[in-house]
Amino acid sequence: MLRIVHRDAHCIVVDKPAGLLAVPGRVDPDCVLARLQLEHPEALVVHRLDQATSGLLLFARTPQAQREFSADFAERRIAKRYVALVTGALAESGQCELPLNADWPRRPLQKVDHEHGKPSTTRWRVLTSNPDGVRRLELEPVTGRSHQLRVHLQALGCPIVGDTLYGGAEAPRLMLHATWLRLGDGLELLCPPPF
Repeated sequence: MLRIVHRDAHCIVVDKPAGLLAVPGRVDPDCVLARLQLEHPEALVVHRLDQATSGLLLFARTPQAQREFSADFAERRIAKRYVALVTGALAESGQCELPLNADWPRRPLQKVDHEHGKPSTTRWRVLTSNPDGVRRLELEPVTGRSHQLRVHLQALGCPIVGDTLYGGAEAPRLMLHATWLRLGDGLELLCPPPF
């Protein structure tokens, strides 16, 4: 059963668990969309989260709402923030602007690509630092590239804990959670991380 964080005439926002696909995969049909459509067959995809990432995931309830939300994402009227645990030295706040592209020989990996990559921007702020070197970050992706947060943090020398694709410290899961969402109409939703 999915936990619904918000529901109105235009959208449904769920708290996606880590390890569950957002949409059907090539082999695995089990996903957030399929589970949500059992109760809400009208649910339509607006954006996605990596399978390993947990947190707020937005679905539209009508084709018109889907078009409007998609336009809001394209025009950056929807804002998202994540919480992550990382290791490595990092300034208290900053912005990473490294262009990203698919690492075709090693798909689904992405890579920094200064020649052919798409512009990508991530802002970060350190929330807490532990004596063991683990930092809790708030991350704000200005752009929405595939694996953007994971690749940017790896490039900064601070991979996300539990990131098996990009060299993070060992953990039972990827320590990345979509914690805050502000829609184009100003509605703000919060979902605290489970770690």
